[in-house]
Amino acid sequence: MIILDTCALLWLAQGSTRLSTNVRDRIDREGIVAISAVSAFEIALKYRAGKLKLPVPAKDWWRRAVQHHRIDVIGLDADLMMAATRLPPVHHDPTDRFIIATALAQDAPVVTSDERFSSYGVSVLS
Repeated sequence: MIILDTCALLWLAQGSTRLSTNVRDRIDREGIVAISAVSAFEIALKYRAGKLKLPVPAKDWWRRAVQHHRIDVIGLDADLMMAATRLPPVHHDPTDRFIIATALAQDAPVVTSDERFSSYGVSVLS
């Protein structure tokens, strides 16, 4: 399993070169590609604030992107949320802390350009 952070999902859906060829190949080969449900919140929030342009409303975009790329969505439960609060204060963005807690719980690497993830012992694919 590999986990995409929010930006990685956006780059994958856009066909962006921000994802390296090695990472794209890994995504294509991986048995399970997943994302935290908190990324839906982050995308919808940025879309509503006008900071993210999408061809369709965020709800529709999310559904289509997850379905098209066959991505598993990992929900947030109380244990995961509590785990995010116990992380050292290296990263202060709560959505990233949930993604980090998800990666640690799943023992999975994360596709991200944010090197702070590795400070938590998360393997980073960039």
